[in-house]
Amino acid sequence: MGDIWEERKKALENEYFYRIEKEKIEKLKESAKEQLTRELCKNRCPKCGETLTPMIFRGVPLDKCTGCSGVWMGPRDLQALAEKDHRTWFEKWFKDEEG
Repeated sequence: MGDIWEERKKALENEYFYRIEKEKIEKLKESAKEQLTRELCKNRCPKCGETLTPMIFRGVPLDKCTGCSGVWMGPRDLQALAEKDHRTWFEKWFKDEEG
């Protein structure tokens, strides 16, 4: 009878380690997939997939798409551009129409 319990114990232990290893393999696959996606999409337009070319606008580095001509900014680029011109958006749009 002792052998049956030992076999059951080993089977449960094997099942536990199988589940743990399977979870680790899934995490590695997901990580590798994300890394591959990042590498394939690097310097590509999020909209159309064409290549992005770096450009400088008012001293701020931006990326311009060669396909759709979209301009892509980093997380702080809009703030940097706004700090360079102290006029408000309202003044820029409507002051020229009046005068």
